[in-house]
Amino acid sequence: MKIVSYNVNGIKARLPRLLEYLAEESPDIVCLQELKSSDETFPEADIRDAGYGAVWHGQKGFNGVAILAKGVDPVERVRGLAGEPEDEHSRYIEAEVGDLVVASIYLPNGNPQPGPKFDYKLRWFERLATHARTLLDSERTVVLAGDYNVIPNDDDVFSVRAMASDALMQPESRAAYRRLLAQGWTDALRTRFPGGGVWTFWDYQAGAWQRDAGFRIDHLLLSPTAADRLADAGVDKAHRGREKASDHAPTWVTLR
Repeated sequence: MKIVSYNVNGIKARLPRLLEYLAEESPDIVCLQELKSSDETFPEADIRDAGYGAVWHGQKGFNGVAILAKGVDPVERVRGLAGEPEDEHSRYIEAEVGDLVVASIYLPNGNPQPGPKFDYKLRWFERLATHARTLLDSERTVVLAGDYNVIPNDDDVFSVRAMASDALMQPESRAAYRRLLAQGWTDALRTRFPGGGVWTFWDYQAGAWQRDAGFRIDHLLLSPTAADRLADAGVDKAHRGREKASDHAPTWVTLR
């Protein structure tokens, strides 16, 4: 079973690339981020014509997350995270697909830092950690897939110096990610490539793609029962190089 995390950077603009990906790779589950689409304008008919059921949590022009499942309709469990009622950002959706619990996550970027956006990022991280612990306590097979907007290690980035002041690499961001992993989650891509050097994002600016100046911010975290079924993990990097592609590449895990 192939489970994918894919920040599409605008589902309407990238719909041809998404449908192309579904047709070519035929993943079982796809967790989308940064839809930049309201609930009403989500292209459900196109997704269904491609053979996928979907649940989504949209927001006009910003954010937005969805879960697609091949041949079935995901059963929504949770929409948004508790702990900050005034937060109207669409950044979390969770569903059941068969025996799996899958979440699509779009964590706040946090720039510029320091400042209120960075403070919001850290608060959101803690809310995610609180909910993640309840998922672990359920002893279900869980995959937390998404754009975490965190570069966990120095070998997850093309240049430490270039990103040193960015919110994605601040000690507080990394510490929040480590605390989440310490609950008992397995970072699938890190497990597959323990030496790092695997990117999931290349900026549109400064020829980043052409220079392979990327970094790893898209992660799939596995609960213990999911980690027991880990077969492989990787990045479908070639899809980043296509015309009018997202700045993220689809990042995936396969479970037995």
